[in-house]
Amino acid sequence: MKLRMTTAALALALVLGAGAAQAADKLNLQLKWVTQAQFAGYYVALDQGFYADEGLDVTIKPGGPDIAPVQVLMGGGADVMVDWMPSALAAREAGAPIVNIAQPFKSSGMMLTCLKESGVTGPEDFPGRTLGVWFFGNEYPFLSWMSQLGIPTDGSAGGVTVLKQGFNVDPLLQKQADCISTMTYNEYWQVIDAGISADELVTFKYEDQGVATLEDGLYVLESKLADEAEADKLVRFVRASMKGWKWAEENPDAAAMIVLDNDETGAQTETHQKRMMGEVAKLTAGSNGALDPEDYARTVASLMSGGSDPVITKEPEGAWTHAITDAALQ
Repeated sequence: MKLRMTTAALALALVLGAGAAQAADKLNLQLKWVTQAQFAGYYVALDQGFYADEGLDVTIKPGGPDIAPVQVLMGGGADVMVDWMPSALAAREAGAPIVNIAQPFKSSGMMLTCLKESGVTGPEDFPGRTLGVWFFGNEYPFLSWMSQLGIPTDGSAGGVTVLKQGFNVDPLLQKQADCISTMTYNEYWQVIDAGISADELVTFKYEDQGVATLEDGLYVLESKLADEAEADKLVRFVRASMKGWKWAEENPDAAAMIVLDNDETGAQTETHQKRMMGEVAKLTAGSNGALDPEDYARTVASLMSGGSDPVITKEPEGAWTHAITDAALQ
């Protein structure tokens, strides 16, 4: 990972000396996906010295198609992970003792994007169509939505055919699917950049359909909360991370450039990351890091409304705590 030594970080190092730097508490953060502006707040906190100011030595570990954050967390490869609440709650019900300690994303950026020429104008047109869906835990909001609409997802008469979509927009471009999964800050713009104009598309935001579930949150193993030293470290991490997110909201172009500095693959572009940061800022706006109980309740209700095949079968107990964010906000 490429890091820039900022003026603030350099000054801190000069004042505290090498010994103090070695004494900083180490913390590994596992991202849900690759290095991009979706995670700008964490890269900003690292770059601007916010973590160092809290006595933390943070390593940010990018994700990818072959990386399951919950498995990394359970295996001890990370102290904190970024994950969507549907997959986190499904993992918790399956036995993974994970807890939400902060919720930087207030709104959902998930949507279905359809070709207008397909004739899809509303959810009532979904039956008989082929819809691209991400899996690996990302399918839960879609399955919950279809269940609430009473639309089978097994390809049967009156239902939809689910195409297991890769993390690209090829199924729409190649007309293998009528609609595909996209995020407001990423894949939607990949479709636009491929030459399909906005007026050739029809989009359905989960937020607008009343089935939005919480996305990027911070999760830890429950045992971390019982350890006073670990809990204190998490408080400092959340405080610095949220400072990073608010800085990113106020300085979106600069935040995008910091993300680019940390992209070891060279796959990201300045145009795409600046555009992504602008959209992501809309999703983190209004969040101070604390999980809103109403947002949580809506997510749980949505995941439990799957008819004979709900994402979760019971109200999760102890799946979140305000203790960390409350302390961080003091």
